[in-house]
Amino acid sequence: QVQLVESGGGLVQAGGSLSLSCAASGRAFSPYGMAWFRQALGKEREFVATISWNGGRTDYADSVKGRFTISRDNTKNAVYLQMNSLKPEDTAVYYCAANALAFRQIPGTTSRDYEHWGQGTQVTVSS
Repeated sequence: QVQLVESGGGLVQAGGSLSLSCAASGRAFSPYGMAWFRQALGKEREFVATISWNGGRTDYADSVKGRFTISRDNTKNAVYLQMNSLKPEDTAVYYCAANALAFRQIPGTTSRDYEHWGQGTQVTVSS
């Protein structure tokens, strides 16, 4: 059973920064691509960023490109999301997700590409 636990959310003013972490357990971590998604109140879950199993490929939603950075540490079974220049529209619950299939060169940018999900962490950006 794969477990993903997010942390690092909170309240921040517009223009500020937050760093999210996702700790994985229950299976080998390094062979699987990882991603961050978010869901704002009343809206559908949307893709934020993804990183391949070896960190060789990253993809970002246009709305966060240049502001957010995804990274991973396979020795710590963790994936991170550094969020800078935050905007009120970044307010959402942020979810960590893991690929179902190992060694995908392109982890994917849709929910269907991911089988395992964390419970989410709330990020609130005040104006």
